[in-house]
Amino acid sequence: MNNLQLNDILATVQTYLDGLYEGDTTKIRQAFHPASSLFAAIDGKLVNVPCEEWCKLIEGRPSPKAKGQTREHDRVLSVDITGPDTAMVKVNCAILPRFFTDYLSLIRLDGRWQVINKTYTAETLPS
Repeated sequence: MNNLQLNDILATVQTYLDGLYEGDTTKIRQAFHPASSLFAAIDGKLVNVPCEEWCKLIEGRPSPKAKGQTREHDRVLSVDITGPDTAMVKVNCAILPRFFTDYLSLIRLDGRWQVINKTYTAETLPS
């Protein structure tokens, strides 16, 4: 694993986590490729949300930061660099009361790492 690759990947992931926490879709759009989508299985059905649609949802709700939530659940659990242009990163984060595990597929295009796919699962934390 190349340290420069790892640092660049982690910087992209941090931009994503910062954008999610702050409700800053400029940061989300910086971290995610415009063609990216989010996928989940909810109630036994596939949910596929294009990135731009997801950004509009983020813009329409109060951010975790605005609600005074902490970032105690934000953490990178693993990074798997599978070549010069592909990587997979597993992260945890929360938009309370929901706790998320995200699998972020990243590609390197035009010299920068971008999330091309997010597959996630969420659970509601007890109050």
